[in-house]
Amino acid sequence: MRNAVTKPVVAISLGDPSGIGPEVVALALADDRVRQALVPVVVGDLGVMTRAAFLRGVPHKLVSVTAGTELARRAAAGEGCLFVVSALAVNDASPGQPTDAGGRAQADYLAAALALVRAKHAAALCTAPVNKAAIQRAGLDFVGHTEWLAKQLGVERVVMMLAGEKLRVALATTHLPLARVPAALTTDGLVATLKIVDRELRRRFGVASPVVAVCGLNPHAGEEGKFGDEEQRVITPAIAAAAAEGLNVQGPFAADGLFPRAAAGRFDAVLAMYHDQGLIPVKLLEFSKAVNVTLGLPIVRTSPDHGVAYDIAGTGAASAEPMISALLLAAKLAAG
Repeated sequence: MRNAVTKPVVAISLGDPSGIGPEVVALALADDRVRQALVPVVVGDLGVMTRAAFLRGVPHKLVSVTAGTELARRAAAGEGCLFVVSALAVNDASPGQPTDAGGRAQADYLAAALALVRAKHAAALCTAPVNKAAIQRAGLDFVGHTEWLAKQLGVERVVMMLAGEKLRVALATTHLPLARVPAALTTDGLVATLKIVDRELRRRFGVASPVVAVCGLNPHAGEEGKFGDEEQRVITPAIAAAAAEGLNVQGPFAADGLFPRAAAGRFDAVLAMYHDQGLIPVKLLEFSKAVNVTLGLPIVRTSPDHGVAYDIAGTGAASAEPMISALLLAAKLAAG
C-alpha cells in the first residue's frame, strides 16, 4: 500500500516488549531518513511505545487505531499509526524481564502485522526482535520468524538472507543444530534455494544478471574429499544443475577465502551452508547495516540483524541503526 505522497506503508511488529525492540523502533521513527522514506504502522502496545519514546527522548506522534479500515484511511493520508493490539501491565513489559504475557503479546503483534500486509493495508513487514522461548512458553509453536511466516503464507521453501552494503549472504539451512546440517543438505534442496536467490535478486534487488557464489561445508571446501565429501556428493552437483538451468552459480569455495572476495564486490550474493558460517562475516563487517530479508515469500519482510538484547534494554544504549536499515530496505524493496 502507498499513500497520497507515494511513500510505501510499512507494518512494524513491535517484538518483545521487554527487549530493545520498542525503543529502537521509537528512535528509528524519529529519524529523518525513515520519515522521508515510508509511512510507519507500528503494531503493538500504546503504553509500551509511549514509555519507549520517553526513554529515548523522542516524540511519540503515532495515531492510535484499533480498526483496519481506519488505519488504511489514515495511512493513505500519510499519517503514521499505532495499531493497538495489547494493553500490557507495566510489570509485563519491564525492560530486560520477559514475562509470559509479553511472550503472548509479541506473537499477537506479529500475527496482526502480517494480517495488515495480507489485507493490503501495508506494502511490507518489518519485524522487531522476539524471544522465541517466551513465545513457546505461551503455548505457541514458533521456531523463528522465517519458518513461521512460511507456514502462515503457505510457502514450502523460503530463504533467509542477510543483506548489507558489502555482502548479501543467503543460508542453505537456518536454525539447526550443527550436527544436523550435513544431513539437511541435499542437491535438490540447494538447487531450489539457488533458484529463489537468483529470482529474488532480480525481482526485489534489481540485479539484472546475478552471480552467486556457493560456500563449501567443510574446511578448504573438503579438499577433494580429505575433510569431508559433501562438496563432491551434494554441493557440486547442485551447482552444475543450477548452471544447466541458466543460473550463474560458482563454487564450492572455501568460506574463509570466499568472503573477502565477496565483500570486495566479486559476487552479488553468497550461499552459506549453515547459520554461523554466513552470519559471522556479515555481522563482523557491517552489523548496523545488515538486514535480515526473507526471500521467497509473496510479501516483503525485513528485520534488524540482532536479538532482544535484554542486557541493555531500558538503559538507552541500544543503537537504532540496524532498525533504520531494516525499515529503509523494506521501503526500498516494497517500492521496487
